[in-house]
Amino acid sequence: MNPSQTVAFVCLHGSAKSLIAAEHMGRLARARGVALAATTSGPEPDAEVPPHVIEGLLKHGVDASRRIPEKVSAPALGQASHIVSFGCNLKDLGLVGDERMIDQWDDCPAVIDDFEIAYAFITKRVEQLFERMNARQERNGPAR
Repeated sequence: MNPSQTVAFVCLHGSAKSLIAAEHMGRLARARGVALAATTSGPEPDAEVPPHVIEGLLKHGVDASRRIPEKVSAPALGQASHIVSFGCNLKDLGLVGDERMIDQWDDCPAVIDDFEIAYAFITKRVEQLFERMNARQERNGPAR
């Protein structure tokens, strides 16, 4: 993959679904020696990452206790080569008709209902996205 690639994950509060996805994407990239950044944000960011998310991630070897949810912005998403939205309307940010890849993962289970079910869903999708991006890079060169 192109070292300048960034995947922006967006969920309502920027503190659960998108955080799990960004952390897992970062872990995959590091494990495979790929220079890839993953961000997390939301239109209504929480003041902090909820305790159940911190505890759940710790069980999977990720310390998110110092993460602070960020508000999604058009300039930040403008830096991304790929965007994944968990049930967020990105039209207000001017991304309609954008040539970049934008995925909608609106069918993701709620993290508050069952962390492990949501974690399994999200990490599987992230792994599939990582493989798709890798395959596309090998076939076509950079996505942008």
